[in-house]
Amino acid sequence: MESEQPAESYTVEELVAVNPYNPDILSDLEGFVNDQVSNQTYNLDANLSLLRLYQFEPERLSVQIVSRILIKALMAMPGPDFSLCLFLIPEQVQMEEQFKTLIVLSHYLETARFRQFWDEASKNRSILDVVPGFEQAIQMYAIHVLSLTYQKVPRPVLAEAINIEGLALDKFLEYHVANSGWVIEKGAHSHIIVLSRNEFNHPELKKNTAETVPFEHVTRIFPVLS
Repeated sequence: MESEQPAESYTVEELVAVNPYNPDILSDLEGFVNDQVSNQTYNLDANLSLLRLYQFEPERLSVQIVSRILIKALMAMPGPDFSLCLFLIPEQVQMEEQFKTLIVLSHYLETARFRQFWDEASKNRSILDVVPGFEQAIQMYAIHVLSLTYQKVPRPVLAEAINIEGLALDKFLEYHVANSGWVIEKGAHSHIIVLSRNEFNHPELKKNTAETVPFEHVTRIFPVLS
């Protein structure tokens, strides 16, 4: 009697790539969302595939899983992930209280109203605390937003944006001085944080396309023009 051949095993990413609309992989995709939460990883394509499958089989929709997908999408800002996910969630599901809260939080982040964001988030720890790394991801997003506009920010402004104060803020600043090139200057009323230079807060760093054309390419153009 021939021995039974072991079934081939595929990763979730491979299953999604082969047939993202196969309802048989729905449970695998749900488990993969929980893996992303536990391992602090992220896969937008797999999560979007799951939300599409929920559209075809709404009776199988898990509110808990959808909530985790949306929180992970918030953590991916400034990417458009949250809007992409929300578009696939039925309107009646969006009306549930926890999803209304997440939509409000996304609006605060998109409009850089960080104080309001942290105030609202503090009232909904039971929703957000299930996903490790949430606060850190939003803090990095807040720094990203500030660095797009400002070369320097007062310490209280930074503290409000990232929701850190006191000794914790001191350690946060020490880390970024050592690893991100920040500089701390003494101001009249508070310390001033000099943020990392980039092409947005220092436009002179933006590369001029004309300046990046190699000289040999320019010399080849002259015979054509003559």
